[in-house]
Amino acid sequence: MVQLSQILAVALPLFTAALVPPSRKAPVIPALIQKATVLSSPIVEGIKSSKSSNDSLTTVELPEQYYFPKEKETPKVLGGVRIGIRNLCVVTGASSGLGLNCAYTLAKTGRHFVVMACRDVNKGKKLAKKMGFPDGSYTVMKLELASLQSVRDFVANLKAFKSARPLNNLICNAAVYRPTDPEPAWTDDGFEMSMGVNHLGHFLLVNLLLDDMKKSKDARVCIVGSITGNTNTVGGGLVYPQADLGSLQGLQQGGKNPIAMADGKPFFGAKAYKDSKVCNMMTVSELHRRYHESTGVVFSSMYPGCIAETNLFREKRKWFRKIFPWFMKYVTGGYVGEIEAGERLAQVIDDKNCQKSNVYWSWNGGAQSIGKYDKSGKPTGAGGAGGAIFENEQSSAVKDPVISAKMWDASVFAVGLTEQEMVTVPATP
Repeated sequence: MVQLSQILAVALPLFTAALVPPSRKAPVIPALIQKATVLSSPIVEGIKSSKSSNDSLTTVELPEQYYFPKEKETPKVLGGVRIGIRNLCVVTGASSGLGLNCAYTLAKTGRHFVVMACRDVNKGKKLAKKMGFPDGSYTVMKLELASLQSVRDFVANLKAFKSARPLNNLICNAAVYRPTDPEPAWTDDGFEMSMGVNHLGHFLLVNLLLDDMKKSKDARVCIVGSITGNTNTVGGGLVYPQADLGSLQGLQQGGKNPIAMADGKPFFGAKAYKDSKVCNMMTVSELHRRYHESTGVVFSSMYPGCIAETNLFREKRKWFRKIFPWFMKYVTGGYVGEIEAGERLAQVIDDKNCQKSNVYWSWNGGAQSIGKYDKSGKPTGAGGAGGAIFENEQSSAVKDPVISAKMWDASVFAVGLTEQEMVTVPATP
């Protein structure tokens, strides 16, 4: 009988190879235009204007600049009336996948009014209507995390919308993953795209909203993490490359073009994503250490399980996108669907059992196990479907207090936070 270890010995190198950028030279990119690929999904079927019948990938053109000040939304008003006595919750990346399903789950409870923070407002509105969000349970606002100005504009518009009432919950979910890019893409501010969107955009957002959130009862901030940033897991420790911030040489120098990596080394797309997730989880620990006691805000991270069919893998090779879900379902048992993953993320915000700060939440045995089979023959473990929530263990690298403090200081400098913008209560030394 073939053992699981034998299967993994063959499969893991294949998945590792899929992370390595092609050896060919980078294509010449015309000025002001970058090309990217977008994965179609059942929910957004019919919204895209062009799609090949033989390929689920659609080529789109993305402008080199992602946000223009003239695109700033007109602030919505009278939000307090619409919100009523419900909790006010912001979800970033709420127009697809994990974020969309989380927002839908929270809206359905009747206990939360959800602000869907999206790059494409019209797309967010269409999907909310198509999914059947309850009337009066949400609004959609523009947020382009690849632009620090857009983050600041979003915060201003949110404050105008909600008026005097505080923000209760913030879910930092949006992310980009560009593992096959031979050269880095850059945000409007000159940061490598994965670090700029996944970490720095959210870092600025949390800090700009924290002073308001401290006024709320049972306020919670959740920044979505990943096993790929934890080197004590299969996905983070055995699948090349490993996350490694080094001494943060790159980020400490400002982290802007031409510096593409936090450790100052040459660009590697798959590692850039993992490094950004390490920074996400470190940010949670630093927020807890600095502000939990004085503000009462609960800070947490979570891993919902491997959403193998998510849009996050839209830039992977076609064979990988077909095989990977099967592999996670039937070999590792780590697969979880988008609906269940969204429910898990919502649980971290809504469940009274998740009021503990500085926790990395996981489900069903966590991702430290490779995968097990129960008596029925179904795969379980590795963060897969079903199971109960529990406090997972982060790697020693994520918990490194010295590097975490350096990351915080370098991030404050990179995004241009001032003392006046940061929370106005004494931080814990």
